[in-house]
Amino acid sequence: MDPTKDLLNGQRNHWDKNFASRTEMFGDAPSDPAQRALELLTQEGKITLLELGGGQGRDTILFARNGLSVTMLDYSQVAVETVTAKAQASGLNNCMTAIRHDVREPLPFRDETFEAVFSHMLYCMPITNAEVERLSQEIRRVLKPGGLNIFTVRHTGDPHFGTGIHLGEEMYEVGGFIVNFFDQAKVERVSQGYDLLSIDEFEEGGMPRKLFRVTLKKPLPK
Repeated sequence: MDPTKDLLNGQRNHWDKNFASRTEMFGDAPSDPAQRALELLTQEGKITLLELGGGQGRDTILFARNGLSVTMLDYSQVAVETVTAKAQASGLNNCMTAIRHDVREPLPFRDETFEAVFSHMLYCMPITNAEVERLSQEIRRVLKPGGLNIFTVRHTGDPHFGTGIHLGEEMYEVGGFIVNFFDQAKVERVSQGYDLLSIDEFEEGGMPRKLFRVTLKKPLPK
């Protein structure tokens, strides 16, 4: 079957409950992809960053503490409230904003607003391939020319791929969470309209999860 709005809404409730009951669900240390992204953004002189699916803010805080102006979107209200509280407690509320948003809808920003976009496994949420491709073009729209889109996705070599309940396309429900998996061809499809700078494989966590780290650049006008 094709995933539906009700399915995504159900996942929002699932994430809300987990974020509320597990205050540092993924730990409080920033992710390795965020640290690598920060190095690249610093080298490139990028300051304005949109983070999609920031969760409890472990990466958002890293970016803000290192001089970036960060806008974080998440579809969990609990996540947004948590990140807002952390920004206030850390004295970072002038450079760190959290907004609730469903990325299946158009991004609530004008064209060419940000110098970079970062997301760690946001593309793995239960959204269809067509919706991921539309999101990628929305990201391209809000990026300035020369802006970077850095994202990670779990790939089809991951031990969870093909297990659990199949929900259509490359989506499987495992342990209550729905994961959208990617192969390289799917990454290339969502990269249309960008310069594809790199696709790197890496591992994360105890299983471990197997992921791609993808770096795209919005072309400069000719």
